[in-house]
Amino acid sequence: MYSLLSACTCLCLHFLLLCFQVQHGEMKAGRRAERGSSLNASQGEARGGKVLLKLKDAVGTRINRRKLDMFVAEENVDFRIHVENQTRARDDVSRKQLRLYQLYSRTSGKHIQVLGRRISAKGEDGDKYAQLLVETDTFGSQVRIKGKETDFYLCMNRKGKLVGKPDGTSKECVFIEKVLENNYTALMSAKYSGWYVGFTKKGRPRKGPKTRENQQDVHFMKRYPKGQVEIQKPFKYTTVTKRTKRIRPTNPS
Repeated sequence: MYSLLSACTCLCLHFLLLCFQVQHGEMKAGRRAERGSSLNASQGEARGGKVLLKLKDAVGTRINRRKLDMFVAEENVDFRIHVENQTRARDDVSRKQLRLYQLYSRTSGKHIQVLGRRISAKGEDGDKYAQLLVETDTFGSQVRIKGKETDFYLCMNRKGKLVGKPDGTSKECVFIEKVLENNYTALMSAKYSGWYVGFTKKGRPRKGPKTRENQQDVHFMKRYPKGQVEIQKPFKYTTVTKRTKRIRPTNPS
């Protein structure tokens, strides 16, 4: 009887010891797992942080490069191109300026004539067909040229031939006025870039494709009609003097 009771007691103690060992092992395994997960998480966060920093650096570098490219592009802007683009644009808002003068041809030694549909450079000084009404189209010296006597416009067709047209609304009748270094004026077609109004020594018109800016055939000088003087208002100004002390009248005693 005594041996059976002692045997049962030993078995129970042994079982409890096994349970305690199993529980203790599970707790250690759980702690290890928690440590591993936290370590992995911290490593993942560190790696993610490094990746974010690299991305930020890359994005910042690209932005800086773009800013630098934009700055360099702005520094390399050619203002002449901007002016040329603006001169080619139409301006229907600004007030038109109308002028009357003659265009003296450097080659023929005569003045441009608008003889209806025919154009020449054989006009004498003061000739009625050589008097031209020049309308400024934009701020950039785009002009329309019309014969005062015939009301025909000076135009250049697609073949480069100078012709007169009764309607000047077409872009073929618009010219860009260029003042050259030798103080002569050249008229380039606004529609056909590089084509100029030009005449031969006999006063016959040259075709646009055969003209260049440096040729004497396309050089003209503005002249007012014979007997007409340019009306200029004199510049008026007043002199400013130092203010003097006011003298008060004395009362008689």
